[in-house]
Amino acid sequence: MKRIILAGVAILVGIGAVAAQQDLVNQSKTLMKSNGKNLGGVLSPMVKGEKPYDQAAVTAALAQLDDTAKKLPTLYPDSVKGAKAEGDYSPSPKIWESKSDFEAKIAGFAKAVTEAKAQVKDLDTLKANLGTIGKACSACHETYRVKNS
Repeated sequence: MKRIILAGVAILVGIGAVAAQQDLVNQSKTLMKSNGKNLGGVLSPMVKGEKPYDQAAVTAALAQLDDTAKKLPTLYPDSVKGAKAEGDYSPSPKIWESKSDFEAKIAGFAKAVTEAKAQVKDLDTLKANLGTIGKACSACHETYRVKNS
């Protein structure tokens, strides 16, 4: 009887660990989608003249990007290595092989967003900062995400 109970507990612990891994991967995916919506759907169209400049929308977009920069370092513990995200992309194993470089890229993204939050007050300052944010954001994409087959 004790063996059955211990086996059941072990299975539940294993299921819980897998669920926790998947939750972190899905949180990361949600943040990245939000980044894409704010960079490609809010900020970039303003810079291109496709949408009028809207300081409230800029402030909200930069706040979301800042939130992402703060959360990213916590979303890739060793326990997540090898977990697959639903959809097009998953975290690459290279995140854990080059953890210090990955963390440096996140720090670069955080710095670009922090500077933009302090500087962006009009269309011209948005134009001056958006490229830096975009480059810092995409700096991870080539190396630290993989296309799901």
